[in-house]
Amino acid sequence: MFTIEHDFDATVVTLVDEGQTPLQEDVIVNNFAECITVEQYDPRTDRLQKITLSITQMRDLAAAISLPEGAYSRVHHQK
Repeated sequence: MFTIEHDFDATVVTLVDEGQTPLQEDVIVNNFAECITVEQYDPRTDRLQKITLSITQMRDLAAAISLPEGAYSRVHHQK
């Protein structure tokens, strides 16, 4: 299950793990104009873990999900 909310400065997607146990904590993806953050609570450390991806890194990740093993380079067109 997932939810999508549109805030003032970001679109927030929350991914809820509904599979078999052991379940993982919710993943929250914040999509800002200049970057994307991915957050997940870590019960072992009692802290919120957060990574920040550039928009280009997120596009590469989305493309990589359906590709076979290998090294790839996206073509970036300059205007």
